[in-house]
Amino acid sequence: METKKILAKLSNRTPTLLGKEQFTKFAVLLPLIEKDNEIHVLFEVRAFHLRRQPGEICFPGGRIDACDQNEQEAAIRETSEELGIETSKITNIFPLDYIISPFGTIIYPFVAIIAQCTMKPNKEEVAEIFTVPLSFFKQTTPEVYHVHFKAQPEADFPLDKIPNGKNYNWRLREMDEYFYYYKDKVIWGLTARILYHFIEIINQD
Repeated sequence: METKKILAKLSNRTPTLLGKEQFTKFAVLLPLIEKDNEIHVLFEVRAFHLRRQPGEICFPGGRIDACDQNEQEAAIRETSEELGIETSKITNIFPLDYIISPFGTIIYPFVAIIAQCTMKPNKEEVAEIFTVPLSFFKQTTPEVYHVHFKAQPEADFPLDKIPNGKNYNWRLREMDEYFYYYKDKVIWGLTARILYHFIEIINQD
């Protein structure tokens, strides 16, 4: 009888990410616009008074709120709020691969077309916006650097309970950081990583 109960519970569930409730979830949008008869990628520069990552280049986006029906809705809402445009101007929305960062966040990126319109960036969040021709990224190989993360157990960690104790061979975590340089702009971090992923997709034969 107990076996049947266990099997019933296992058969009626859909696997998901273990511990996902402990992650902070964000949605971002990689916006494509038509400019000078070609496709450009639009970027934001984060306002310099922000506590988190001031002055850094990013895509529109932010935390997924309880009011958002799903990740895509969050990306559209954030883009609309930050660029000061109607949501109807954001079309042809497609998901890219989501990212689980080593900093306890899950990022859900989307790519979309933004129709020609007047943008009024929210100065509380956005210092400026700028665009880069998509052709630049298709033809440019980013510089790649590596960041290493080392495990650091807390002082009361029970090292005496695990094999090799203080000499336990902790695995190091390595993360690639991509850098694109366009004029005076440095595009790096998760923004560059999402962009590189997108370019890989559209450059496929």
